Amino acid sequence: MRALKLLALLPFVALLGGCDFVVLAPAGDVAAQQRDLVVISTVLMLLIVLPVMALTVFFAWRYRQSNTAVPYEPEWDHSTQLELVIWSAPLLIIVCLGALTWMGTHLLDPYRTLGRIDAGKAIESKDAPLNVEVVALDWKWLFIYPDYGVAAVNELAAPVDRPIRFRITASSVMNSFYIPALAGQIYAMPGMETKLHAVANEQGTFRGFSANYSGAGFSGMHFAFKSLSASDFDKWITNAKASSNMLGRSDYLQLERPSQNEPVRLYGSVDRDLYKAILNMCVETGKMCVSEMMAIDAKGGLGREGLNNTLPLTYDKYARRGAPLGNQPTFVAGICSIDELKDTPSREIFAPSDMTPLRGVGMKRPPFSPAHPSSTSLLFGQRSKSES
Repeated sequence: MRALKLLALLPFVALLGGCDFVVLAPAGDVAAQQRDLVVISTVLMLLIVLPVMALTVFFAWRYRQSNTAVPYEPEWDHSTQLELVIWSAPLLIIVCLGALTWMGTHLLDPYRTLGRIDAGKAIESKDAPLNVEVVALDWKWLFIYPDYGVAAVNELAAPVDRPIRFRITASSVMNSFYIPALAGQIYAMPGMETKLHAVANEQGTFRGFSANYSGAGFSGMHFAFKSLSASDFDKWITNAKASSNMLGRSDYLQLERPSQNEPVRLYGSVDRDLYKAILNMCVETGKMCVSEMMAIDAKGGLGREGLNNTLPLTYDKYARRGAPLGNQPTFVAGICSIDELKDTPSREIFAPSDMTPLRGVGMKRPPFSPAHPSSTSLLFGQRSKSES
């Protein structure tokens, strides 16, 4: 009978074989510090949870009805010693958790530059960070290496013990960039940029994915993070540069289209301003960038002239992306950069004649009526002569 019970437990043991403890055994210093924060916080909370659970069982057993050897004191209601233990122990743990959380929040801020490679090695001036521009697409990841002029889809590579500086954005909906072995997750949002600093301390291939549901192809939105030696990383860059694929603005607009389970793809050359255009949501030719629009708004806006300052989209991913001012999907046309407008369809674009900030003039005083002088004066908090 006992053997049958053990056999019945085997399927549950097999299920545990699918568990991945990468969060508790990471390959990067940032993730290791986050692991320590989780472990210490859990241990501190167990200092209260475990004694409470043990004492619950102990009291139930000791003061059971059949145990007549224990004094029966139904009128007992206070003990100074117990009050001190009950309140002081949780208070001390809360203080420790608060201090730990405050330190972890600041020291592990994803926007904060790294101060060390690992626990025993500080960052030196010669340790220049690897810049990687990350774009969350539907449903794939684009990684741009601006220092090398290459890019990759669904594959990320970095050398061991070299700081990595990620700049992260998205093309449409919000996603979450997450490599458990490297660092914590951080959101990728369209028109906005988030940052993440991390470092890998072990060689290997680790899993990266989106931790925020983003649609039908979400389950396939993962990539491989390759932590390589310095020489192997140089080979990876050389291999990427040898690719005949080019990533310009028109190529990106094709890549941006929703697709699922995309294979790894390398690009030997990349438009140097592509990430900036993606971030400012103006990859389409002639489209006004968010930064340009903000500059115009800071000067008072385009006013009524801006209502006609739109152009049709040549490709609209979700049926109507842009300002709904006509029968066709439209977007606000750029007026700050002549180079961006040279290939736009011929159409008159209106610019404001006066760029000074708009200021309100207030409400005009209502007209004075001799028939009702008191009513007009009372609007302004004054008394009429008849009332005085």
